[in-house]
Amino acid sequence: MDAFYASVEQRDNPQLKGLPVVVGAPEGRGVVLTASYEARKFGVRSAMPGREAKRLCPQAVFVPPRFPAYKEASRIVREIFHRFTDLVEPLSLDEAYLDVTEDKMKIGSALEIAKEIKRLIREETQLTASAGVSVNKFVAKVASGMQKPDGITFIHPSKVEAFMETLAVRDFFGVGKKTAERMNELGFFTGADLKKLSREELVSHFGKSGHFYYKIVRGIDDRPVESERETKSVSVENTFSEDVLDVSALQEELTQLAENLLRRVEKYQLYGRTVTVKVKYHDFKQVTRSKTLPKKVREKEILLQTAFELLQLTEAGQKKIRLLGIGLSGFEEEEDHRKKNGQLELF
Repeated sequence: MDAFYASVEQRDNPQLKGLPVVVGAPEGRGVVLTASYEARKFGVRSAMPGREAKRLCPQAVFVPPRFPAYKEASRIVREIFHRFTDLVEPLSLDEAYLDVTEDKMKIGSALEIAKEIKRLIREETQLTASAGVSVNKFVAKVASGMQKPDGITFIHPSKVEAFMETLAVRDFFGVGKKTAERMNELGFFTGADLKKLSREELVSHFGKSGHFYYKIVRGIDDRPVESERETKSVSVENTFSEDVLDVSALQEELTQLAENLLRRVEKYQLYGRTVTVKVKYHDFKQVTRSKTLPKKVREKEILLQTAFELLQLTEAGQKKIRLLGIGLSGFEEEEDHRKKNGQLELF
């Protein structure tokens, strides 16, 4: 979906159409959740501090998020997806992989299926979507962002390897800013540059990720579209209105977060053994500390005791903290409950 949250706001409030809309708060510790394309022209981007967005675009209209409206629009879009295939792998509220080999509507062409899906989305939600069509998930993902908004990019199977050779490494899905910078420092700017290296050389430079890069630059991605993605972890977090140094205040916040986390996992009978505490300091440096327990975590007391121990392994009390989070992973689900209730929606 194109600038999803902002587009929903512009749809539901016609006065916002054509204006630079930012979903998020401009003051305090607020961050940009989504910016409309009008706001993006001024350099406003998702995850940017609200104050910075306001500085870049003083005329921006800031609106608070309305998640029920976004979830409803997402529900309609996913229902449209399922008219064409049962193999739908949601990535978030506004994005999904589809394997249309099944072709339930008997359209006969993946490109034509994408066009029809886009038409139905516009007709039924008054929103636009962009699509990438190709032979695997990686190439389709990259292609989906090439003609936004409201575009389709089709990479023919015979052109995939050539496409990957010309693609800038900074545009590789899954390659972050720091990794891209390191690649550039080593003289690797495109897929073709990486392709010159052997698998062993890539691994020596980038560790286990080197195996992934070796395949990707050759257009190889064997990952299937998973219609029911296994929930790997569930977490909750909070960004403080002001940086916190006091450990007792952090423990109090962890207590609230732990209660919220347990409510979520108990609802779906997901019982994890690994507890993780996430801390982001005032200088934006982020660390996580984890501990795997011998038994599944069901009691608040055990979760809190472990979380407090992990907090002590950070610089809490020494450096001010702007964000605190807690998560569970290593799940063992009750299979019958999982089949009955479906996957946990992580939002």
